[in-house]
Amino acid sequence: MNSARITRRRVSAAVTTVLAVTLGAGALAVPATAAPTPAPAAAAAGVTADAPLTFPQRAGLAAAGKTGFLTSPPWWESGYRWIRYADGSTTAFDATTVDSTGSDVVVSGDGEYEMNRSKVVKLHDMATGGAPVAIDLGALKLTYVKGVSRDSVLAKATREDRTEEVRLVTRTGAAVTQKTITGIPTGARGVLSSVARDGSVLVSYYVWDEGSGASKEHLSLVDLATASVVTTHETDPAAFLSNTWGFSAFSDTHLAWSEWKDDSRQGVVVADRATGAETRVDLGRTESLTGGLLGSWVMYAEPSALEGDGLGGSGGPLIPLMAKSPTSDGPLKLLDYTQRIVPGPDGTLLARGGTLDRGEGIYRIALGADGKPAAELVASTGEPTKLTYLGAQFPGTLDLDTDPTLKWQLSRNNANIDLKITHRRTGKTFTTTFGLYTESAGSPYLCRDNVVCISWSTIADESQMGKDAHIGDYDWSFKATPQNGVGPAVEATGSFRAVKTSAPHDIKDNGTPDLLARDAQGVLWRTDTTYDATKKSLVRSGGRIRVGGGWQAYDRIEAVGDIAVRGSADFVARDRDGVLWMYNGADTGYDVTFPPRTRIGGGWNTYTRFTGGSDLTGDGRADLVATDKAGVLWLYKSTGSLTAPFAARKKIGHGWGGYNQITATGNIGGGPAGDLVARDASGTLWLYLGTGNGTFAPRTRIGGGWNAYTDTVGIGDGNKDGRPDLYAYGPGGAAYFYPGTGNYKAPFGSRVSSGALLGDGVSYNGTY
Repeated sequence: MNSARITRRRVSAAVTTVLAVTLGAGALAVPATAAPTPAPAAAAAGVTADAPLTFPQRAGLAAAGKTGFLTSPPWWESGYRWIRYADGSTTAFDATTVDSTGSDVVVSGDGEYEMNRSKVVKLHDMATGGAPVAIDLGALKLTYVKGVSRDSVLAKATREDRTEEVRLVTRTGAAVTQKTITGIPTGARGVLSSVARDGSVLVSYYVWDEGSGASKEHLSLVDLATASVVTTHETDPAAFLSNTWGFSAFSDTHLAWSEWKDDSRQGVVVADRATGAETRVDLGRTESLTGGLLGSWVMYAEPSALEGDGLGGSGGPLIPLMAKSPTSDGPLKLLDYTQRIVPGPDGTLLARGGTLDRGEGIYRIALGADGKPAAELVASTGEPTKLTYLGAQFPGTLDLDTDPTLKWQLSRNNANIDLKITHRRTGKTFTTTFGLYTESAGSPYLCRDNVVCISWSTIADESQMGKDAHIGDYDWSFKATPQNGVGPAVEATGSFRAVKTSAPHDIKDNGTPDLLARDAQGVLWRTDTTYDATKKSLVRSGGRIRVGGGWQAYDRIEAVGDIAVRGSADFVARDRDGVLWMYNGADTGYDVTFPPRTRIGGGWNTYTRFTGGSDLTGDGRADLVATDKAGVLWLYKSTGSLTAPFAARKKIGHGWGGYNQITATGNIGGGPAGDLVARDASGTLWLYLGTGNGTFAPRTRIGGGWNAYTDTVGIGDGNKDGRPDLYAYGPGGAAYFYPGTGNYKAPFGSRVSSGALLGDGVSYNGTY
């Protein structure tokens, strides 16, 4: 028996669980029973067939033999299945736990969650079928270690001092025999075993050294035919996969185990089985590793599910499946990522993982004709390994009144997202970067598996663009970068159109009313408002914004609703020559000035007053009405055109000369169309209910005392109750909010003082 001592850094580890992949599939918790299930015709193929088998999505690889392999379920499911290479048929196992032997024999047990808790284990030969071989370890007072053949298992007996003796237990017919494995010291503890390969297993254990007060770890190669140790190597604790930081493996010519250097660089020691000579292969990494051995070639990778651990962290790119030998110039890349490696038939390895070009599945790793390892796809899930963009999951038109959610679908969740949305007309932009995660409550940007989402309310919380909520065309760009470094980032671009209900007095196009006010010096100011539920009134939202000077050039200014049909309120102004001009509000947003005015036409000095903002014709567009010096009321129906916003005028009434103020209010009476209110010389306010065809029902008296106000403004729905409201401004800056009721008999509730225009230190000579 050869023995070798390795200088190593002590790594603390509990060695009470199974060795990892190449030291065995471990104790696999499972409920399932032997009931073959026909496979799809397309799945029928051998291990080296050109067409790969179908592998269950999200399943893991637990074991592999000559005739098939064992799959493990994702954590939220149950049931292990054996899939045959020949025809793709599956066999389920009805057992509490399942384990691998490294062959076509699968072990099932009755232990809860872990095989080493099983009292009775059964050995199922999946190649030949037939009744399983059952061994009652509980009756023998033994603990399961590893199944090694169709009729034998390794087990251990625990002494009173908690040291362990390893035994080969075999059942032949009704007889059960035991052989103690010779060559393992009496002080061995924490015994674990690899799967069997060519009649041998690799056993790991540690021995407590009373002199140093520390444990010493060992790997022993055991010949099962003689039940004896062939060679032993003292190893680093990283060789125990129970600590998740390393691995041990053996081939027909070599042994290999993980080792840490004092500078925390991980390597693998490769030992020649014939001579015992050891060579260290420096990996220069510090991550946890899984691995295997083909001849002297070491396979190693950082084990991980493709979708990550759900935490959304970015610990750097995963180590792909690499191969390196003591004599190779550099490592060879075999797979882009790996979940698990298990011994396969005829000295090969099988890996659950993927490549960017061939996708997800099971890959057979074997030495090629050139003596170098190569990977061949054996079974495919049909899924891509590279992060894939699968399209936008929202319509081309979004209604901003409903707080729409924008969604993009990816092939997996573990990605970092860079998102940019730009309003095409104004150039206003929203950008954000966030990582996706599924752990705990999950990412607020993850609607469901693989679907990235963000609501407009979130965009509004995080950007001025979202608050403005302009209608019109938006462009978006979307970039997703894999958190685990597997594959390149994916990018996509697109656009959508935003729509929303037109707000008659929302010049800023953000969903709340705005007020325009002109001071004595001719400066026009804009004030955004919001509703204060506590005060039950309109208050200002932010400071007033100076639009500009020179507005004394106009003798009338009126907000007229969305006559340009662009989602925000517009207003018109008449100069002293009688020319009417339009100012489009949709282009302003948070800009200080308005865009250039548009000339509507001349001759408007024939009118004493005009107003707009109510849809009087039932076509969804705000119309304008004007009274001339003879008291005739004229209707200017809106066309929706920016260049010619009104149709030819139409006479709709007379006797309006008795009113000194008219105001379009929207539909305040609950009728079929927009309405008007008109104040006579005595200060009485009258309601004219629109009929929807440009005419009005007989007037209804609202009340007196309205001559206390210099201006009344139909501001639209200020308190967000679905009904238009009224704003009244009086001398000295006194102002009031009148909430709409929707009842034509009493269209307004009690007035509430409003401070929307207070505190400016000025008195305005016009409020619009």
